[in-house]
Amino acid sequence: MADTTQSPAPFAKAVARIDRVWLTIAATLAAVALLDLPQLVPTVSFSVSAIAKTAPFILFAVLAIGYLKASGAENVIAKAFEGRETRMIVMAALFGGISPFCSCEVIPFIAAMLAVGAPLSAVMAFWLASPLMDPAMFAITSGTLGFEFAIAKTLSAVGLGLLGGFTTRLFAATPVFQDPLRARPQPKGCGTKAPYSETPVWSFWHDADRRETFRSAALENALFLLKWLSLAYVIEALMIHYVPADWIASVLGGDGFRPILLGALVGAPAYLNGYAAVPLVDALLAQGMSNGAAMSFMLAGGVSCIPAAIAVWALVKPRVFAAYLSYALVGSLIAGTLWQIVA
Repeated sequence: MADTTQSPAPFAKAVARIDRVWLTIAATLAAVALLDLPQLVPTVSFSVSAIAKTAPFILFAVLAIGYLKASGAENVIAKAFEGRETRMIVMAALFGGISPFCSCEVIPFIAAMLAVGAPLSAVMAFWLASPLMDPAMFAITSGTLGFEFAIAKTLSAVGLGLLGGFTTRLFAATPVFQDPLRARPQPKGCGTKAPYSETPVWSFWHDADRRETFRSAALENALFLLKWLSLAYVIEALMIHYVPADWIASVLGGDGFRPILLGALVGAPAYLNGYAAVPLVDALLAQGMSNGAAMSFMLAGGVSCIPAAIAVWALVKPRVFAAYLSYALVGSLIAGTLWQIVA
């Protein structure tokens, strides 16, 4: 019998190896060239100019992440899960708001914490705050949306963690939070080990392995930020050109509660990730989005985006996951309303 199996064509193999974000950027620009050729050069020019303006903040973010990884500073976060439960919740929310973990690194960290008996309330506080802010995201947000917005989002991340942590503690005895874990959760993710296993080494450059960690972390994050921001700036350029500003202003503008609610509801499905969302929100603000809607959009979307949500879904039962999403919605509405008042 003849062998009917065929290996994939070389072209298909080559395409499969290309990152999907870069493919999306190329496909978007190709579509612009095909459908509206005169707009291609302005779109590319806008995106390159925006990347150049953001470059100092990208550099700072890359170096900061590299240092945190190489020194093992993220190991300090484990201290949040020691002591009294009230203290654990507060420290978990604070550390979550500044932690350098990506969403997949949270999975092995939280799995280890749950395995050694950390209370779900503290874990929930960390889970909610962690995807909303980190050193790199703070730098990008500050450079694009302003230092005040970055500070407000950081405080909102901590506040959202506290809301989820203390509410979970209050209702810990209810059926929602009883027996919260899925059967035998498996700590999988891009993190190689639980970050509490060693003491930080602040002068990491004396160690060859840590220097290599710094180099690889810096390069990985530079490429990560570059691809997502490139996509975001391309989308921003197209949004500014094609989406009527008066439509954005009519839907997400104004001073009432409605745009804040819509910002939170739209944020969940529309969110790419915390970095790509920054230029998009900048464009929406320029077209009339209210300050409160911008904050609720970023908070609700950050917690419910696919990577962050998967980290929770992988370890807990659906009812706990539903509580996680409920905290995100309520917290984003509160933060959006407060930011609308003070901004």
